[in-house]
Amino acid sequence: MKHSYVKQCDYVAIFDADFQPEPDFLYRTIPFLVHNSDIALVQARWKFVNSDECLMTRMQEMSLDYHFTVEQEVGSATYAFFGFNGTAGVWRIAALNDAGGWKDCTTVEDMDLAVRASLKGWKFVYLSELKVKSELPSTFKAYRYQQHRWSCGPANLFRKMVMEIVRNKKVSPLKKFHVIYSFFFVRKIVAHIVTFVFYCVILPATVLVPEVQVPIWSAVYIPSTITLLNAVGTPRSLHLLIFWILFENVMSLHRTKAIFIGLFEAGRVNEWVVTEKLGDALKKKLGAKAPKKPRLRIGESNKQTTCA
Repeated sequence: MKHSYVKQCDYVAIFDADFQPEPDFLYRTIPFLVHNSDIALVQARWKFVNSDECLMTRMQEMSLDYHFTVEQEVGSATYAFFGFNGTAGVWRIAALNDAGGWKDCTTVEDMDLAVRASLKGWKFVYLSELKVKSELPSTFKAYRYQQHRWSCGPANLFRKMVMEIVRNKKVSPLKKFHVIYSFFFVRKIVAHIVTFVFYCVILPATVLVPEVQVPIWSAVYIPSTITLLNAVGTPRSLHLLIFWILFENVMSLHRTKAIFIGLFEAGRVNEWVVTEKLGDALKKKLGAKAPKKPRLRIGESNKQTTCA
């Protein structure tokens, strides 16, 4: 963005290193920006090339499909706002500059930019039919570091920006309520804490301590309904619901810890560990040309990695 030729450009397309946009990506995104001067961002959906690699990548696919189907598509249709995913999107450079540009005060600079642009009155469009190939982290260590950043960053951003959102005069009270309550408070903070406390503290306590009782409607019916609604975005994985519930409960501990680190700006609040990708996207692309290498034994660490 600091090169001189950028001054002659109106838009910038952003991709992480493991993303593979189709040749017609710009033809399908730029018209939205050209024909509507109020739009700052056009966001495409992610398509995962290694979702079938292991059970953990299937679980991630279920969670992210809900994120795209509900949070982003609904946010785009109702409030013209959602969090920029940091990749697979096209920004209007004028909007990016109007919002103050990239800032590194948190580890979610993409979400920070989206919130600031929204407070300036800019609108966003999400294209669910436009999908860009990408890769999911396929090791638990990489996924855990990623989730720490994705949980800690929004909580820290909420702490820094909540009063700025409240005092803003350019957006409607309804949109401010949506950003503060629905986007930040419920989805980024309360959801993870409630999941951890309910599933990992209260329900086990009912087994260990007979005096602790939970009504069946709150222990079975409501959680089951919420789980089904979360999984409906990935019908092919409905049979994996039990594994997904256990997986999300384990991750709720890490996410809850990260949220409190972000809210109270504790030691790891600005920790940035690049998410390691194993290069499966590249393997699929070049698989027909490159000779197969023997599989590595457990304990060897000379894998070629692609970072995003």
